[in-house]
Amino acid sequence: MTEARYDAQLEQRYRERSLWLDGVPSSLSPRPHLPGDGTCDVAIVGAGTTGLWTAYYLKSLAPELDVALVEREIAGFGASGRNGGGIGPGISGNPRVYSRHHDPELVRMAERLAYQAVDDIGQVIEKEGIDCGWRKGGWLRVAVTPSQRQRIDGFIEEKRRWGAGPEDWRLLEPDEVEQRVRIPGAIAGLYTPHAASINPARFVRGLADAVERLGVAIYEKTAAIRIEPGRVVTPHGTVRARHVLRATEAFTVQLPGERRRFLPLYSLMIATEPLSAGVWSSIGLENREHVGDLCHVAFYGQRTSDDRLALGGRGVPYRFGAPVDERYERQPEVEERLTRVIAERFPAAAGAKITHHWGGAIAVPRDWCVSAHYDPSTGFGWAGGYSGGGNNNSHLCGRVMADLVLGRNTELTGLPLVGHQTRLWEHEPLRLIASRSIVAISRSADKVEQHSTRTARRVALVRPFVRGHG
Repeated sequence: MTEARYDAQLEQRYRERSLWLDGVPSSLSPRPHLPGDGTCDVAIVGAGTTGLWTAYYLKSLAPELDVALVEREIAGFGASGRNGGGIGPGISGNPRVYSRHHDPELVRMAERLAYQAVDDIGQVIEKEGIDCGWRKGGWLRVAVTPSQRQRIDGFIEEKRRWGAGPEDWRLLEPDEVEQRVRIPGAIAGLYTPHAASINPARFVRGLADAVERLGVAIYEKTAAIRIEPGRVVTPHGTVRARHVLRATEAFTVQLPGERRRFLPLYSLMIATEPLSAGVWSSIGLENREHVGDLCHVAFYGQRTSDDRLALGGRGVPYRFGAPVDERYERQPEVEERLTRVIAERFPAAAGAKITHHWGGAIAVPRDWCVSAHYDPSTGFGWAGGYSGGGNNNSHLCGRVMADLVLGRNTELTGLPLVGHQTRLWEHEPLRLIASRSIVAISRSADKVEQHSTRTARRVALVRPFVRGHG
């Protein structure tokens, strides 16, 4: 195969991963791979947002550091370049889980810092000139059944317990929902201003460029065979470093000894062709709120900066023996379900052509809570487990990891996510059964609640495997 043909095939493969990557205006051709053995101060594995934010803040705080980043594919290949494009709100996981071993005031601080992170990210986007369609329009979830309406009350009550006020989270009455989005049958809404919408691929690619400008070496098409204290082994050579940080998120389960670290859950998305101004006047979302519903198998999405409707949702359990596989990234049944969501929730767009369908895996820890770990005695650390909240939480973890590596005693290094311990997922086939049960029972619960005023009791069957019960 000629080099030109190989490059063309790689470009096509990367662009096919998502609407977002397909629309990146610059080439997706990989940066050069690691040229051989080398040394540096900090070696980071994974060029998603966790690795890039960590590198960004390390070099911002300590410009003299020699930082190298190795990536198996290209920057933004994973969830960072495929997600729904929502930043925020809040810290991943249930605050009650963190508070089992930490002062509740620290949990409240983590929530507040996660809200603040949305604006912090926006400031970096502006400072670095990253063209990614940033819009802070907030986060909106719409209830269409009485049981969903009840969940809003419970959610807000829980948020109040952890320091949120009416300016952070509030109930929207039907007329207030309609001012933001016209969804047939909406009876209430849940809204927070602490969220933004972006084109995630343009963002992560722009962040990679900013990191390079700071002097970080990024080596792409460089797979890490072993990630150990003091060294990262790749097919192209070994990087030796005082600090070695792992930022591999769902792909972590493919590493030796890490198979049970996370449950890789797949989210899939579809996107329409650009919609006319007339269609959008019927739908709303003028502020580009990140929108969704309150079903157990919920949809989420946004009005993109080029006026497409991009929607996603869960629903693809992994298969035994291959928890992360590109075969799971496109599933006709999920595409059909999301197309029905458009027809039911956004009928003005029902006839629009679906131009893109894609997906990717998110990393779900056993208790659904994010963690950041660093051992100063060995210089080894890792962060991740965002359970779908990576656009916000990876920024927080990047700042935390930079402070930990540099030995800085800050409010960030005292957060409950630092050193947070969660047990591993069960051995197969129990993890497989849990994954499929979560999806199947949640789907059936949504059907029951369409004709009931109460939450379906069957969701209790999967409660031991879901948020806040790990």
